[in-house]
Amino acid sequence: MIQTDFAYRVKSILEKDDRILGVAVGGSWITEQIDEFSDLDLVIVTKEKIAPHKPNMLAIAESLGDFLSGFTGEHVGEPRLLICLYDNPLLHVDLKFVTLDEFKVRVETPFILLDKNNVLQQAIQYSEAQFPYPDYQWIEDRFWTWVHYALLKIGRGEYLEALDFLGFLRMVVLGPLLHIKNGNLPRGVRKVEMELEALDYQALINTVPTYQKADLLKSLRNAVVLYQKLRRELFDQTIQLNPKVEMAVLTYFDSFEV
Repeated sequence: MIQTDFAYRVKSILEKDDRILGVAVGGSWITEQIDEFSDLDLVIVTKEKIAPHKPNMLAIAESLGDFLSGFTGEHVGEPRLLICLYDNPLLHVDLKFVTLDEFKVRVETPFILLDKNNVLQQAIQYSEAQFPYPDYQWIEDRFWTWVHYALLKIGRGEYLEALDFLGFLRMVVLGPLLHIKNGNLPRGVRKVEMELEALDYQALINTVPTYQKADLLKSLRNAVVLYQKLRRELFDQTIQLNPKVEMAVLTYFDSFEV
């Protein structure tokens, strides 16, 4: 696989670099799901802090292969990430630059590719990976206002805005909750095609509309019904519901379908 070849080339290059303590690999590598469409997620552990100083990050990235471009990951809330594209062969590689202390704070336990003086292994041994799960109360406090917002956009004829909203709802609410129901990590809508049970996957597909008012309303209604179902299955009694706002929004929704 091109990802494997690239990773081991990185290892051979960086093991000669005194600034580097080690290199680890995450993502589909550790779940053994790499295929021809996979990117490569590398964590580069350095003695001194390099990120988010982009010139230093780029200097290392450019030394690792036929570098085409790279930009930092502020848009995903991670300025320590350099998102790169390499050529010969064309490959997407995410390089995350962390110190040893920062390496201990992680969402998964990566495969260690290079470990000078066994420091990465020790860091993993004395820390624990914690993947961020959605806050059910945070979702419930926002959901019905979000639905009302979508109805306003549909009512005004801003159909593209409504389409985008439904994508947001799948990414932030429905996808993660369905993943949790199916025993998966709540990674948005990542690999829902392969990882959800057939009925759950179809329920999610039913929230994807065409560019028509009636279909947008139908898909939004399907999203509401799916959320209510997932809420019953996943939420416990500590989650405070707001029947008043829910009823008000649903009554408004009904007025669109008369």
